[in-house]
Amino acid sequence: MMNRNQFLRVAGAGAASLAIRPFAWAAPDSSKFYFAVIADSHIIDSYYKGPEGSPEDTESIFKTEERLTSARNLINSLHPRMEKVFLVGDYFHNYPSPDIDFYFQNETRVDKAKALTDGFQMPCHAGFGNHDYAVNQVSRENSHELFRRKFGLKPYYSIEHRGWKFIHLNNFLGDTWAKGHAKFNPAVGSLGEEQLNWFEAELRENKPSFVFIHYPLTIVATDEVKDYGVHRLIKQHRDSIQRVVSGHWHRWFEFGRSFGPQHLVIAATRYDPNAYLIVEADTKAVRHELLNLGLVDWNTHYSKPYKG
Repeated sequence: MMNRNQFLRVAGAGAASLAIRPFAWAAPDSSKFYFAVIADSHIIDSYYKGPEGSPEDTESIFKTEERLTSARNLINSLHPRMEKVFLVGDYFHNYPSPDIDFYFQNETRVDKAKALTDGFQMPCHAGFGNHDYAVNQVSRENSHELFRRKFGLKPYYSIEHRGWKFIHLNNFLGDTWAKGHAKFNPAVGSLGEEQLNWFEAELRENKPSFVFIHYPLTIVATDEVKDYGVHRLIKQHRDSIQRVVSGHWHRWFEFGRSFGPQHLVIAATRYDPNAYLIVEADTKAVRHELLNLGLVDWNTHYSKPYKG
């Protein structure tokens, strides 16, 4: 088979070759880019003490490293190449010590999680999950300091890529996650007024956006400051928000447009190495497609592997 240089040198035969394979040398569509989404990797270390709440959960926690590695290797192998990876919380699984210095004196699950995601051949942007906090033993401020020093990550943030915005929200900063507050209830997510104001400013830029939030919207407080909350903001900006993606439930769920923009809950790499979303984004048409959605076994942990 000719390579491209040989093809250019043999101009007379080139037309015949092109007639047989009309797209052999076509340039890639520069209006499109690709990214992946994963969630709930739950990495542990040698300090881990179980068991978990069920035999299935206990079995899964000891396979989190190999399953994240498998998902990473598949994502790294894809063509067209993924340009970003987003991890929607529960990066690691709980805290072996309440002392922040412990994490700089010992190799822990925090370091293992970073080493695993450093193996992606494209930037991996992680957000906070409930297991990335331990509010009964570790202050939120110490968790934020650990993420800042170990991963270079803020509690919530956005990045822009190819004209699109990717927003990592943190539903653990409001009153429901403030230990000692009258509204304290870790089963319910909330953002807090400061983050809500920031989120509104991000959305006012009216750029096509993906929003990542660990808790599914059904268990995030509807209103936090009078009638002001994340639900209202998301619905108001349904035209620019391409999709909201959550984790936490470790299973695949689809809410359609119940909350305004499309809302999907992704399964966990903790249980299935095929728990990922492969996304094609079209900057010209301002739309996206989930390329492996047809492989998902809904309301379960599982999906069939994506072949590319």
